Amino acid sequence: MKYYAPLLEQLIEHFERFPGIGRKTAQRMAFFVLNQPEDKVKSFADCLVSAKSEIHRCSECCNLTDGEKCSICGDPSRDRSLICVVEEPKDVVALEAVGEYRGLYHVLHGSISPLEGVGPDDLTVKELLARVGEGTEVIMATNPDVEGDATALYLSRLLRPLGAKVTRIAYGIPVGGELEFADGETIARAIEGRREI
Repeated sequence: MKYYAPLLEQLIEHFERFPGIGRKTAQRMAFFVLNQPEDKVKSFADCLVSAKSEIHRCSECCNLTDGEKCSICGDPSRDRSLICVVEEPKDVVALEAVGEYRGLYHVLHGSISPLEGVGPDDLTVKELLARVGEGTEVIMATNPDVEGDATALYLSRLLRPLGAKVTRIAYGIPVGGELEFADGETIARAIEGRREI
């Protein structure tokens, strides 16, 4: 038995396609949209269409932008000898929110994952290699999982012959965490990534 009008059902199904959105949340979102004034819904729809047609990859770092270059690549105060490699554009946002890093970025748009059919040619590896020269430090900030580690290792093997210094972000025990609750792998990585104080 169908409870909703076909168009409403279609709207709910569209919202369900969003990551992390289940049926009930999709229903709430659909009803929210229907309860908004028509001009606000039209503005939202126009924004979606414009974003899809105008946002593209930065010509330098492959982050998302609506201009030739993103605001980070266009900022002359950024340290051009540092390139932080991340998997997704949302990782740039997370690192920028901290406010500590003043170098440039490179967005791979994924990680090497043979099980999912993603290889180096599916990422922006060629674009990264074109940016790196003698004396550049490349910070691998890929996720600390099997795919992220494999991607970082693969890239480091390509970058070192170019004269780049390749480093990996440290990971381990979170600030405020307690050792007794950390798993063995996390503790091992925290010890491995230790530094002098």
